[in-house]
Amino acid sequence: MNATDAAFGGSIPALYERYLGSLLFRPFAEDLAARLRDVTAGRVLETAAGTGIATRALAAALPPLVEIIATDLNQEMLDQARTKLQAPNVTWRQTDAQTLPFEDTSFDAVVCQFGVMFFPDKQKAYREALRVLKPGGRFLFNVWDRLDANPVSKIVSDRIIGMFPEDPPRFIERIPFGYFDEDRIEGELQLAGFESIAIEPVDKVGQAPTAREAAIGLTQGTPLRGEIEARAPGRLEEITDQAAQALAGRFGDGPIEHGMRALVVTALR
Repeated sequence: MNATDAAFGGSIPALYERYLGSLLFRPFAEDLAARLRDVTAGRVLETAAGTGIATRALAAALPPLVEIIATDLNQEMLDQARTKLQAPNVTWRQTDAQTLPFEDTSFDAVVCQFGVMFFPDKQKAYREALRVLKPGGRFLFNVWDRLDANPVSKIVSDRIIGMFPEDPPRFIERIPFGYFDEDRIEGELQLAGFESIAIEPVDKVGQAPTAREAAIGLTQGTPLRGEIEARAPGRLEEITDQAAQALAGRFGDGPIEHGMRALVVTALR
């Protein structure tokens, strides 16, 4: 990982929340939450909660008796999340998914929405999820499938890589879309101690009001921004415009609807 790969500070949290929810994350958040509707009491831990897009879906799907503890490494992301959801059964807590400050066997489920790709030591994070789960508890997470199955992200990635041929910014393909090998995922979960593992491809439709807004989300509301600014100081808006033009060439200048695919992983303790 590069130093900027997990940099979600400054204006990124607000832009992430504003532009990427309906474009990428909300449909899959609702899918994850629906898979836990049979949890009617107890505790659910969310890791890498970001701005709380999946947290809000969980709070809407689960009964108030279920305690939800939403965690993230980046305090600024949690600060943004708090502005969108305050509920008596939801607690926000800054923590690293690789070193969870919770007792053994203390959660009925652990959930992670598009976060495990950012964990430098996935084995350690998986072992921590296993440790805090009750017997029979579920570790439920999603990751993006290959970049070719996600055209909006691929178009932006390709355009920006093409603008810097000598030193291309590869954040999109390297981190969010770099962990899709099902055999690798299953093997790493097994090494961590999980035995019952299911991996399911899920297709959803994302939306954006315009190509420009989609481009803002991906270039300015993610750590790709740091890679761009390091290579081209003062040119972020210009490069965002280039990404928007690439998207408009595929989807037009009006509202965008685009297909996207993720892998949903369920592992039982």
